Amino acid sequence: MKCIVCHQGETQPGTTTLTFDRAGSTIVARSVPAEVCENCGEAYVAEDVTASVLDIVREARKSAPAVLIRDFAPAPA
Repeated sequence: MKCIVCHQGETQPGTTTLTFDRAGSTIVARSVPAEVCENCGEAYVAEDVTASVLDIVREARKSAPAVLIRDFAPAPA
């Protein structure tokens, strides 16, 4: 897919890091599958992956310290 940010690069399968900062805590999700622009690095995360990441963040927030870093791991099917 052509990148909608830089309009120059094509996206390739890769990973990205997402940061969530809310209610005094920061949660970082690493190694999230994404389509990443080869030119500018903009990452596009699919809807189903986003839903999985949000589930991880919700669960982590229940017992999280002020800063928590989690690697992405899809839920078992």
